[in-house]
Amino acid sequence: MFSFVIPVFNEEENINPLYNELLAVIRRINTDYEIIFINDGSFDKSLDIIKTIADSNNNVKYISFRENMGQSAALAAGFHHAKGETIITMDGDLQNNPEDIIEMLKYYGNYDMVTGWREKRMDTLWKKIGSKIGNTFRNILTHESIHDTGCSLKIMRADILKRIKMFKGLHRFLPTLMKLERANIKEIKVEHRPRMKGVSKYNNLHRAKEGFFDVLAIRWMIKRHINYKIEEKNV
Repeated sequence: MFSFVIPVFNEEENINPLYNELLAVIRRINTDYEIIFINDGSFDKSLDIIKTIADSNNNVKYISFRENMGQSAALAAGFHHAKGETIITMDGDLQNNPEDIIEMLKYYGNYDMVTGWREKRMDTLWKKIGSKIGNTFRNILTHESIHDTGCSLKIMRADILKRIKMFKGLHRFLPTLMKLERANIKEIKVEHRPRMKGVSKYNNLHRAKEGFFDVLAIRWMIKRHINYKIEEKNV
């Protein structure tokens, strides 16, 4: 079964279109599924819309936070409650195209994680520059080669993913964290659509300040990670 985990924060205009696009893709895949919306303390009509969808489809679940806790917390809650063997994450703002999941699934199975690369970002120039600097800085300090750690469109093996302890901000390092659990990773180019409705929730200065300390934490985790191989055992 596939578990689709989708954090939502004040996306009342995007939820129904996203749900309809995703449902069309699921029908083409023809698989058992659940869709888990995590309402991250929205103060618009997002939760009401999610509840209406859930009432019409038993495969749609939701988790609602009392207050805004951030994307890492929302994903962690979704991962914890997901029942599927495969977890697929995406943003709730319609900038990820659910159609890309079909292409990504061609690689999944041979790889434990398939992650998107938004090569052609549909963002402001300032946001593109900030993302480029952030990804380069992260890759240098973590010895990574991932082009786009911030892309939310990911397909992951649930049993590996659930071994990872999530902390605030670490959702941007999921490829590195999965590699620490010996997962093999494939990055493929995906579409990034311009935001048509709603507003972006993040700015470069805020992300840079948090990201600096996050990458230091990840660097420490890489250096201190315990990774042993058993040759023989009698237990």
